[in-house]
Amino acid sequence: MEIVLSSLAFVAAALCAGVMGYAIQRGGTCTVAAVEEVIDKRRFNRLVALAEASLWVAGGLVLAQSLHLLGTTPAGYTVTQWTVVGGALLGLGAYVNRACVFGAIARFGSGEWAYVATPIGFYVGCVSVGIVFTPPAPLKLAEGSPVLQASWAALPLVVFAAWRLMRPLFGVRSVASAKDVAGRVWSPHAATTVIGIAFVFMLLLVGSWAYTEALADLARGMSMSLVAKIVLLLALFLGALWGGWTAGRFRRTRISTAQLLRCFAGGVLMGWGSLLIPGANDGLILIGMPLLWPYAWLAFLTMCVSIGAALLAQKALVPRLASH
Repeated sequence: MEIVLSSLAFVAAALCAGVMGYAIQRGGTCTVAAVEEVIDKRRFNRLVALAEASLWVAGGLVLAQSLHLLGTTPAGYTVTQWTVVGGALLGLGAYVNRACVFGAIARFGSGEWAYVATPIGFYVGCVSVGIVFTPPAPLKLAEGSPVLQASWAALPLVVFAAWRLMRPLFGVRSVASAKDVAGRVWSPHAATTVIGIAFVFMLLLVGSWAYTEALADLARGMSMSLVAKIVLLLALFLGALWGGWTAGRFRRTRISTAQLLRCFAGGVLMGWGSLLIPGANDGLILIGMPLLWPYAWLAFLTMCVSIGAALLAQKALVPRLASH
């Protein structure tokens, strides 16, 4: 990812990163919230919206490929036992943190300052993973993505995009999207649509980028384009802050030691998991899953199962402990 800081392409990419942060905050985008919705309400709205972000990215990549605009795409990795272990750690870390890496941005944008400890913990996790355990280096797949090899997939993806964009014009709105009119809370689908489209533009402008990837590169001491990646990271968080401020959801919260430790510990666990997979849930949803890499889908499924198991265990144990 070679980025010239003064280039117009980078400026546009930074704006796209800000838009992503804005959309993440406005939609409250979070895998933990999605799994909680499944357990508590038996609804899959948020989870489907996350998958829809992958669909938007896939459509954008196929379209860019057909127009010969797509450069080098990220490699896929083989599925191993570490893929499952990494996904489980990613889910456990998100549960401890009470938010995935997306959700941490949304909460930070709402003024929950304790979540600044999450990326710090993620960085420490990436630095310390070799001390805690030393898994083998992930093996890259030799073959290309099946999505990019199927040019016929562009048509149904374009039809889906047109359907999704035209729905509001015909008055088809959910209860959540009715709030969009006020501009304060976006529906999960609206948020992930913006996230997916903004990410595609970023990929075309400056190459593949995920904010956890920037933290992992920093931990590895990889200096190539590191300053540019950090600037994009700052743009992402500034976009989230702007989203919280303009939506009236920004509130000052007291920061307790327990909150900081919880967010830091959750970040560490997610950092460990991301290196084992490799990739955190932002990279899985926006890179691996759209390219139909099996390791990404397995890791994300394992993450969701891990979060769900932790939430169910909490629901079962807390009442018993309270009764004693």
